[in-house]
Amino acid sequence: MSLVILDLEWNTAFCKELNKYVNEIVEFGAVKLDDALKVIDTFSCLVKPTVAKEIHPQVQKLINISFEEIKNAELTFPYVVDKFAEFLGDGTLLTWSNTDLHTLIDNCELHFMESNLPFVSSFCDLQKYCEYSLGVSSANRMLGLSSCAQVLGFVEGDSQTHRALDDVMLSLKCLKALYNRRHFEEFIETCDEEFYKKLRFKNKYITNINNPHLDRQQLFFDCPNCNVRCVRKSKWSKKNNAMHAYFVCPECKESFKGRLQAKVKYEGVVISKKMISAK
Repeated sequence: MSLVILDLEWNTAFCKELNKYVNEIVEFGAVKLDDALKVIDTFSCLVKPTVAKEIHPQVQKLINISFEEIKNAELTFPYVVDKFAEFLGDGTLLTWSNTDLHTLIDNCELHFMESNLPFVSSFCDLQKYCEYSLGVSSANRMLGLSSCAQVLGFVEGDSQTHRALDDVMLSLKCLKALYNRRHFEEFIETCDEEFYKKLRFKNKYITNINNPHLDRQQLFFDCPNCNVRCVRKSKWSKKNNAMHAYFVCPECKESFKGRLQAKVKYEGVVISKKMISAK
């Protein structure tokens, strides 16, 4: 089975039919790889817009494409996505994070009323794999492609050109630098109904200390100096999607501010805790 790395560029435009803003794809870029991660084919295609009448000013600052270019493109999204589906074949689709996957689904819903991607059989999130390989996974901060390339010493500063095929090639360099077949294969997911349920699940923070989904045992903090259970000395307060309270160690009498962040994900509630000296 081949691997196909995909990158999309899109423009934000207001759709009158849906009465909302949509991210309309304006460019596809992809490479197909063999088992040795060698490029065996490439795919690059601009998409003629059917919603946008101009490029959104904020988008224009990010993408290196003029509206004149995409307006003069030969094919609209339905034709381009058919060509890409043929290019993908039975290969595993790779994107940096799942944002492009969400955008691809949104555009398929816009044009075909299709909520899944029947032409995608398996998927791998390159961002998650590279975070794992570098040991920098964080619930609060995601590793961007540019940052990953900098960590690996490929570039200095913001390397993303925001042309699809160029960013695909940068993703490939990161993958090659961190590739371990056995570990990589563990990140490949089958695109079944369970996959799409997980993809559509909206993460949210718990900010009510009395929420029944919050494990009460997580509300306790131990002194980082004595490893003794601290005593809470204030009520819980909410700030920046986290809950805070003051604690005192009965052993060393040190005062601390306890920070607890609880995030509801598809797999369950993920807890992040931190103790900060009140001094």
